[in-house]
Amino acid sequence: MKKRIAILGSTGSIGTQALDVIAQHPDKYEVETLTAHRNVQLLARQAVRFQPNAVVIADSAGYGELKDLLAGQPIKVFAGSEAVNEVVQLPGVDVVISSLVGIAGLAPTIRAVEAKKQVALANKETLVAAGDLIRQLVKKNGAAITPVDSEHSAIFQCLAGECSPIEKIYLTASGGPFLHASADELERATREQALRHPQWSMGAKVTIDSASMMNKGFEVIEARWLFDLKPEQIEVLVHPQSVVHSMVQFADGSVKAQLGTPDMRIPIAYALSYPERVPLNVNRLSFAETPNLTFQKPDTEKFRCLALAYEALKLGGNAACAVNAANEVAVDAFLHDKIGFRDIAEMVEEGLQKNDFIAQPTLEDYLETDRRIRAVTLPRRKKRRTA
Repeated sequence: MKKRIAILGSTGSIGTQALDVIAQHPDKYEVETLTAHRNVQLLARQAVRFQPNAVVIADSAGYGELKDLLAGQPIKVFAGSEAVNEVVQLPGVDVVISSLVGIAGLAPTIRAVEAKKQVALANKETLVAAGDLIRQLVKKNGAAITPVDSEHSAIFQCLAGECSPIEKIYLTASGGPFLHASADELERATREQALRHPQWSMGAKVTIDSASMMNKGFEVIEARWLFDLKPEQIEVLVHPQSVVHSMVQFADGSVKAQLGTPDMRIPIAYALSYPERVPLNVNRLSFAETPNLTFQKPDTEKFRCLALAYEALKLGGNAACAVNAANEVAVDAFLHDKIGFRDIAEMVEEGLQKNDFIAQPTLEDYLETDRRIRAVTLPRRKKRRTA
C-alpha cells in the first residue's frame, strides 16, 4: 500500500528534492497535500504533475492566482496558515514532511504529532524553539518523528539495530564558506559570499545559518531532544569534505559513522522508507576520489553563534526559543543588507540576554517568547560595515 505524503514547503530545497524521491518510487509513495508560502507558480506546476488531493498557499494573497492556475484540475485549493495546520491532520495523510523555514513550522508540526502522523522533520526550529514540548507530545500521542537533516539522519541510521546507550555523538559540519576566513574578512563578508556554500544546495536562510554555524548550533539542540542526550554528549567536528555525515560513540569505545555523497535525497528517502531502504538515482561515493577525510574542532570565537546555541541548550527552558527568534531577525536583516555578517551573532547574544527566562514553558510561553524577542531585537539593527 502506498504511503500518502503531505509536504509542507514543497517549493523549497527539501520539498523539491522530496518530490524527486517520490517521483522515483511512484509504486511506494503518492502526494496527498502540497503547501508553499508564496511561490504560486512553482506550487501550481508541482500540483499539475503530482495531482495531490489539496494544495495550500500560506500567503493568502496568492490564492486567486493559484485557483486560476489550477482551474479544471481535480485539486482542492486552500489559503492561509490555519489551512496548513488543518491539512496535516486529514485522514488521507500518512507522512508529513515538515520542511517549512523558521518558527512557521512549529504549529503544523504540533498538529501533525497530535494527529498521530509520522513526521519526517526537516524544520530545525521546531525542536530548537520547543523541543521539550514536542518530545512530550510525541510520547503522549504515540507519534513518530524521523529526522531529515543529514546529520541527524546519520545518527538515526547508526543507531538502527543498536540496544546499547549512546556515550557520545559527533555532528559533522562543513565549516561553510568562511571556514578559513580571517576576522577582517568576516567583518567585510557580503550576502553573496555567505550564500556560496561549498557543499550543499539549500535555501537562503539555512545557507546563512550554515555560514555562521548557527545551523550546527541548532542541530546540537535538535540532537539533544531527538536522542535524549546531555549537552556534553554532543560534539561538533568540522569536516570540510561532507562525506561523514555524523558518528555515534558507544560505551565500548566503538564508533559508527554514516557516509555518503552530500545529497539530501538520501536522508529524505530514508525518513520515508525507514526501516527499509529504497534504491535512489544519486551519485555514489568514491573513496578513491576522496582519499582524505579531515576533522577539526570548530573555532567558537570566530563562529560565536555555535557557542551561543550551546549556552542556550545548557540554560534550558525558553532560552533556545529566544536564540532562534533573534537569529531569524538577524539573518533577515543580513539578507536585506541592513547589518554586517558578524552582527548576526551580536544580535543573537542580545536576544538571549533580553529573554525573560521560563524554566518550564508552555506552548503559549514559547510563542510569547518568540514574539517578544522579535520585538526587542528588530529596533536594534545595526548599520552594515563596509570595507
